[in-house]
Amino acid sequence: MSAIISASNVTKTFRQTKRLPGLGGAMASLFSRQFTEVKAVADISFAIAAGEAVGYLGPNGAGKSTMIKMMTGILVPSGGSLSVLGCEPHSHRMTNAAEIGVVFGQRSQLWWDLPVRDSFALHRHIYDIPQARFTDNLAFLATMLAMTDYLDRPVRQLSLGQRMRAEIAMALLHDPKILFLDEPTIGLDVVAKDAVRKFLAQINRERGTTIILTTHDLQDIEEICPRLIMVDDGRLLFDGELPRLRAALGSRRRLRLEFGSDPGLISLTTARLVTDGGLAKHFLLDSETTSILDVLTELGSGYDLKDVALEEPAIEEVIRTFYQQKPNLVTAP
Repeated sequence: MSAIISASNVTKTFRQTKRLPGLGGAMASLFSRQFTEVKAVADISFAIAAGEAVGYLGPNGAGKSTMIKMMTGILVPSGGSLSVLGCEPHSHRMTNAAEIGVVFGQRSQLWWDLPVRDSFALHRHIYDIPQARFTDNLAFLATMLAMTDYLDRPVRQLSLGQRMRAEIAMALLHDPKILFLDEPTIGLDVVAKDAVRKFLAQINRERGTTIILTTHDLQDIEEICPRLIMVDDGRLLFDGELPRLRAALGSRRRLRLEFGSDPGLISLTTARLVTDGGLAKHFLLDSETTSILDVLTELGSGYDLKDVALEEPAIEEVIRTFYQQKPNLVTAP
């Protein structure tokens, strides 16, 4: 599939005034300013196909929001080339804006004192959405995001979860091809997060909307985005799917075997014993291709086996291990 977003050696450098300490430094700065350059994004390259859902991950200050702002045309790259829907975003901001939706978790597009429905109506006029399409889209989004009960309430009276659902709906009213989400679940309760995640996964799956998501909540990634792009200090560290990351880091699946009576020490070639709790024993599978059937076949039938459970390594554990080790794992799907 052809790329809907393409970045080639994209760089963004900010020039900052260097502040000298003390009164003398402040006076000197009035006549002779010194500057430092900070590279927020450094030679990042990737390609995203239509219909993909991609998680763009990194610690604070890694350059995530800067990259999102360049893809939406808000910022101009200092170097490299960037194409969104076949156009350079900052050079074709009007064209780009008509085809994308953007949600920043800590910034609102809604009018604070107006009812939600009125904000949506203003959005229809700004994007010149035909009335029939607007009516259909509003009905679909209001139902899917459970907004019907508060469409006529002023935005200032909404809870954070209700407001975020309205933000996402507003970004989708004009049927954008790409939806950019920057921390969309920040501050939401468990129920609101679950509703947002399920909806985003559904529009990606059923409508083919391309999703680019930055978040610190790794469950967002696990439920919405099969592909990860991971950055730190402005540099690309990993581009691929979560199973590849697990495999590259040696994150193994854990198998729990529970017995009716203690079988004693068990030694297997398909799995390594890591915890011996007598009746309950925990093993690490020796590879990603090893199945439970392989282990049980080797174990045989001479044991009083009561229960079997397979546990995948938590995504939090995998991501934490990755950033602790920072291996050379720049790969693409």
